[in-house]
Amino acid sequence: MSKGPGLFSDIGKKAKDLLTKDYISDQKLSISTTSYTGVALTSTAVKKGGLSTGDVATQYKYNNILFDVKVDTASNVSTTFTFADIIPSSKTIASLKFPEYNTSKIEVQYFHPHATLTTAAALNQSPAVDLSVTLGTPTFALGAEASYETSTGKLTKYNAGIAVTKPESCASIILGDKGDTIKASYVHHLDQLKRSAAVAEITRRFSTNENTFTVGGSYAVDPFTTVKMRLNNHGNLGTLLQHQLLSKSILTISSEFDTKALEKTPKFGVALALKP
Repeated sequence: MSKGPGLFSDIGKKAKDLLTKDYISDQKLSISTTSYTGVALTSTAVKKGGLSTGDVATQYKYNNILFDVKVDTASNVSTTFTFADIIPSSKTIASLKFPEYNTSKIEVQYFHPHATLTTAAALNQSPAVDLSVTLGTPTFALGAEASYETSTGKLTKYNAGIAVTKPESCASIILGDKGDTIKASYVHHLDQLKRSAAVAEITRRFSTNENTFTVGGSYAVDPFTTVKMRLNNHGNLGTLLQHQLLSKSILTISSEFDTKALEKTPKFGVALALKP
């Protein structure tokens, strides 16, 4: 466990990752290489609905500075600078995008054994300002986040959450969408290495009286193979197989079915990440 309560974005993250991470419906190929100087280069090609796209990403790390740059097929350039400990126990992240420079922002994260603080602002004339605070310990965290639009003088987002984390399990409750949605999740690890786990999540939207209940989990078949599954009360079933090939290369195959409308064409996705 970490020495503090973690960021607000960490509340409910374990359940979210188990239910969504690596589930894809496209064909994706990633090739990564790393030079002896520490420069990492990743090339990615994605095929979506018969259309192929690709991007190139480069990462360089020197001491406490991490530099990332990504260029896609539309010539959009995204650059991220991460500076650790400019201020003790802090992290500063500057995200610059071209030509859509209005979406660029700067973020500062501060970590304390009993609290974390994050503030972010867009780099434009009327910036939106995001602020989040989390109080507690690695086993218990209580937090809130808000977004303020300076051009209108209104709060565009405010959420609150609570999390309880133990070595074998974690539970969280998040009140989001300006109080219109409440989400509760629970994750239970089935082994000491935390490769196998079960998860349950329920979401209630008050404005529409809609409930979504999702169960799922992951199971380590062997040291190199993991299978995952998720199913919600609307009949959406997702399955995933992930296998580590030679070295650190990973093959992922996933599918999604509508069990209440089997005549619909299921979605399939394949991803291959080749690493040295």
